[in-house]
Amino acid sequence: MTAPMTPPPAAPAPQHQAQAAGQPYWPGQAPAGGYVSPIPVRRATLGDAIAAEWTKIKSLRSTMWTLGTMLVVVIGIGTLIALVTYNVADDADFGEDSQILGMGFVGILLGMIPLLTLGVLTISSEYGTGLIRTTLTACPSRGRVLGAKAIVFFALTFVLTLVATTLVALLDAGLLADRTPNGVGGSEWVKATLGVSGYVAALGLLSLAVGALLRHSAGAITTMLGLVLLPPLLSLFMMAESVRPIGKALATYSIPSQLAVFYGAELGDDGPTGWTPLWIVLGVTAVALGGAYAAMTKRDA
Repeated sequence: MTAPMTPPPAAPAPQHQAQAAGQPYWPGQAPAGGYVSPIPVRRATLGDAIAAEWTKIKSLRSTMWTLGTMLVVVIGIGTLIALVTYNVADDADFGEDSQILGMGFVGILLGMIPLLTLGVLTISSEYGTGLIRTTLTACPSRGRVLGAKAIVFFALTFVLTLVATTLVALLDAGLLADRTPNGVGGSEWVKATLGVSGYVAALGLLSLAVGALLRHSAGAITTMLGLVLLPPLLSLFMMAESVRPIGKALATYSIPSQLAVFYGAELGDDGPTGWTPLWIVLGVTAVALGGAYAAMTKRDA
């Protein structure tokens, strides 16, 4: 009996046939007849992540509305208070201890609210829509993603706040120049512009970190508003002897009080002075960003 012939083993398919139709090969890896992608292969850098985050933040409508509202509130209220002061206090002489630049305090305090909202939305909106998965697929390094968001947001808010505070300071000082015969010192100018801008931008970074920790826009925005408004309100109801020190600490180290220091306010012998509020908020923000990084690396997107 003749044994059945065993068919010879099939030759392996060429590598380029196993490749999906139209799928490119990387340079140097294509077999004969394969397609070579013109895109060079290189490692992603922090600069790439920063460019991506800048593209995202400038293309969002929420960025335009929140930052536009902040600029209108800061410049509008600062100028309005100076105009009212000029028309009402006709004979007022602010003298050597002038706090002319403090006219912008109320505008900054109200204008930071939309800015803090944007800080939360910068990252929490990606978790809400699921875009964070695409972001982490393109850039698996979560620390790089968080760092790029922090750099872009801090730079954007610092520059815009600096423009707004400088414009308000110039308008107020020019409008009330005849009420300040001794002028305004250079240190007051620096604190009311650079100091305030750094403080507000650091608070924006804190809101971004809270958004990364909570991953819920409404909850993170409520947390930041409570952090700004709740301590001074609570201090008003802590008048009993047993809780009076707590109420005093809440009022002294609240965000409005610390912000007022840059406009020349004195909070007592045990309160922050000079540039101390900026170091405080930077320290708290650094801790919060560290917690946000730990949460991003340990939790799924």
